[in-house]
Amino acid sequence: MKAMLKAVLEAKDKFMSRTFPLEKIRNIGIIAHIDAGKTTATEMILHHAGRTYKVGSVDEGTAVMDWMEQERERGITITSAATTCHWREHCINIIDTPGHVDFTAEVERSLRVLDGGVVIFDGVAGVEAQSEAVWRQADKYGVARICFINKMDRIGADFHHTVAMINERLRIKALPVQLPLGSEKLFQGIIDLVENKVIAFHDSNTALIEEGETLLAKHRQALIEDLAELDEQIMLHYLNGQDISALQIKVAIRRLTISNRVVPVLCGSALKDVGIQPLLDAIVDYLPSPLDSPPLSAINSKTGKETLCVASDDEPFSALTFKTVSDPFMGRLAYLRVYSGMVKAGAQVLNSTTGRKERLGKLYVMHADHREEVDHAETGSILASLGLKMTSTGDTLCDPTRPVLFETIRFAEPVLSMAVEPRSKADQDKLDNALAKLTVEDPTFKIYHDEETGQTLISGMGELHLEVLMERIFREYNVKVNAGKPQVAYKETITLPVESEGRFVRQSGGKGQYGHVWLRIEPGERGSGFEFSNQIRSGAIPKEFVPSVEAGVKGVLQSAGLAGYPVIDVKVILYDGSFHEVDSSDVAFRMAASIAMRNGIDKAEPIILEPIMEVEITTPNQFLGDIIGDLNSRRAHIESVESRDESSAVRCFVPLAETFGFAGDLRSLSQGRASYTMHFHRYEQLPPDLAEQIVARMGRSR
Repeated sequence: MKAMLKAVLEAKDKFMSRTFPLEKIRNIGIIAHIDAGKTTATEMILHHAGRTYKVGSVDEGTAVMDWMEQERERGITITSAATTCHWREHCINIIDTPGHVDFTAEVERSLRVLDGGVVIFDGVAGVEAQSEAVWRQADKYGVARICFINKMDRIGADFHHTVAMINERLRIKALPVQLPLGSEKLFQGIIDLVENKVIAFHDSNTALIEEGETLLAKHRQALIEDLAELDEQIMLHYLNGQDISALQIKVAIRRLTISNRVVPVLCGSALKDVGIQPLLDAIVDYLPSPLDSPPLSAINSKTGKETLCVASDDEPFSALTFKTVSDPFMGRLAYLRVYSGMVKAGAQVLNSTTGRKERLGKLYVMHADHREEVDHAETGSILASLGLKMTSTGDTLCDPTRPVLFETIRFAEPVLSMAVEPRSKADQDKLDNALAKLTVEDPTFKIYHDEETGQTLISGMGELHLEVLMERIFREYNVKVNAGKPQVAYKETITLPVESEGRFVRQSGGKGQYGHVWLRIEPGERGSGFEFSNQIRSGAIPKEFVPSVEAGVKGVLQSAGLAGYPVIDVKVILYDGSFHEVDSSDVAFRMAASIAMRNGIDKAEPIILEPIMEVEITTPNQFLGDIIGDLNSRRAHIESVESRDESSAVRCFVPLAETFGFAGDLRSLSQGRASYTMHFHRYEQLPPDLAEQIVARMGRSR
């Protein structure tokens, strides 16, 4: 009997044993501006790590990580893709993210669960608009980073200029640990300042290698001096005149990288397969393991107290759902990052966000759209699970014995809307089903049914975002859709603080209705959203009716104001009122709050807000004047014009309503040689004359 029990325990230990020690796991993301070479770099990483035997090409539509049909047709990454590879006995979990601003939600949810990141920069363009956007997203989650300056073989590539831009624009200490050997057409390899060697192609000329060795001696000393200023242990060795080994340099750089005090900078050409193996080494040497990241803070949903989830297999299980997708053959697939503990496939877990228990289905390690089934999930792993039908993006899964709740993932609000309808009425149910599944997958995709017009409105992050989703509805769900012109997602807000009374009294023989509230309505800071506060002190309104008051206020905010747009950035304080012991009800107080809110907004001088986009344009100098003239006609505010040899970079802010058709006009003005990027900046007040036009138009349509 004892022998049988021992065999069972040994089998269990083997079944739940770790594949890799925690200190040898790296959870990283590949992030960058569009066309910087993220996917190509990822393809090369997978090839060198032995994960793939043939290098995929973005241009040819054969990239493993760009697995969606539209990604291969368009040559861009649309959705984040996860994979795993091994290097130097380490497990590297990689998420390749999109670079286009319309798909920034994919970057947001990926960075939320990653420990480190590789930021790819175009060696010609340097730090671009979306480079800054993804950098700020990584800052928000404290993700440690290394930089890889790509495309060093292209004409105009400038390593030192890009490093200077990283220092200046991203406000971080960029620490070059490599230098390019040659540049542009003469780019022949890299100068490794840490390992103290020149890595060159076999056909590199001798003179260039000798020049590289001269640069190596000079810049390695500069690297050590920089480290001595930042790291105490290196400083002691330096002041004592001791030799500093490559290992000591790596340990110091790792400390500084994990603490986000520096970012190591590497270089190469992913397309030419230069610098990829040193990049893999840097991922292992400098980026953190789950043990290097601080324990994740959570709230115990039973006690309400803070709980730290330590990265250990011995801790109770906890994980965050950072993505859900609808697989046409397998159902809903939920992507998880496990922060503590271990769990078997088929185990029952608690969704502490919804309070419901669910059972994990099969567990998979993902390789883009391919799946490898595993028996269990362990601390630090990134994997996907079937069977979680009630779990959504941002939900926390945990051991029922320790109900913890992680902070959810917050996404930007959509800025563009359009009306959609099926070409055939028979397809209405299919369209509703498709839209419902897409909203589960994409938190920035919203659906709104206009009861007055009967239209279905969809909202997203930009024209390309909505275009891709429309194409998915046709290809994946076989629904042909008619789409209206994109409409700007205007908002409204108030400019004056007011006090407003709402009274709802109905008497018709039997039990009546009585609700009476006083609200103080104040403008909030831009971007603050909606805030409700209950300051009833004397029992003027029973506590059980306060949620109804808040619900009535929220209902009005969806369509009140000048033109019926949602009202944002408002603070509402319930400070007085009265009730009737018999006639008061939830419905009465909800109606009273609605009356007070509508009257109050009318008195608070509402204004219309429009979304403003941050735009960066790169153009040959000969077209600069015409492009700036076009921008001025679009109510643009020119922030800066930066000269880059024979080209210029224009940074400006343009109202979204003025950007429609901009891509075609820019192509025409520059003979197809200019390029631009655009992402949401903030909401600002619409000029009064344009606001009057919108109010008049909406008044007629309503």
